[in-house]
Amino acid sequence: MAARGAMTAGFLLGKFLPPHRGHQLLCDTALAMTSQLTILVCSLPDDPILGEVRHRWMAAMYPAARVLHLAKVVPQAPEESPDFWPIWRDLVRGYHPEPIDLVFASDSYGARLALELGARWVPVDTARDAMPIAASAIRADPVTHWGMLSEIARPWYAKRLVLCGAESTGKSTLARQLARHFHTVALPEYGRTWCEAFGLDLQPVDLNRIAAGHIATREAALRHVDRVLIEDTDIVMTSVWAEMLFGARDPELEAIAATGDRYLLLDTDVPWQDDGTRFFGDVQQRARFQQLTEAALARRGIEPVLVSGDSSQRFATAQAVVRALIAPRS
Repeated sequence: MAARGAMTAGFLLGKFLPPHRGHQLLCDTALAMTSQLTILVCSLPDDPILGEVRHRWMAAMYPAARVLHLAKVVPQAPEESPDFWPIWRDLVRGYHPEPIDLVFASDSYGARLALELGARWVPVDTARDAMPIAASAIRADPVTHWGMLSEIARPWYAKRLVLCGAESTGKSTLARQLARHFHTVALPEYGRTWCEAFGLDLQPVDLNRIAAGHIATREAALRHVDRVLIEDTDIVMTSVWAEMLFGARDPELEAIAATGDRYLLLDTDVPWQDDGTRFFGDVQQRARFQQLTEAALARRGIEPVLVSGDSSQRFATAQAVVRALIAPRS
């Protein structure tokens, strides 16, 4: 063991499949007790989340630690091989050749691993009293255990509800209503943000920039949602805008995948209103806009839920879709 005042090297390992608050308690405890901490992210080829993804997550969560990735196929339990402990001792020493003072673990394997490495085991919340969660429970039902899931992993499990439809069909209003009701995030239409900042004189390249801005903002917003992101349009509508404004499909926009979990198509059975950023108020133009939207959805193999009627009917329809999206698996 290191002398008082000397550098203290800590080590812990895990699959972090996915990372959750129990893992954070373990890592935060280790950071508080060491001057140098190594976190080894272990993965197998058939894991439901790639090891590279989890390594990137843990490195982002713990920049003060040395976060390494073990992607070798090795025994996962002592009963799988009589050489289990020598294998893991040599593996850890290969990744951490320097002496290790403290091994942190929430399971009893920590005692034997520490013994193999000539270190001391520091048990952390072994009874899971502080953080009563297991990664297997989150994988089985992420909705029920959402609060225990680390923020950085939430986009992996979050659902996306995308609102589509011609101009002035109530997409923004409904998105805000749903976000308030389900205590989550409504992502505004990035095209509106763009036009408010730069005006309505759009060029084809602007739509590509709008698409890129929307995707980047969406990825950022997903980390802050409560189970579902309410998305005011996505690449489907940006593609339709290209047809409406410039008379042809944009190949670059068409090549971007539409990846929402469910899509709502808002009907044109509400009056058109000009809010200063709208283009197509003519009855025929509005009808064409809606027809192109329906065609774009069909072209991408998307079967939307039609939302029509008065505001209460629309809200009820949309609520039912969201509830189905975030229903617990159990």
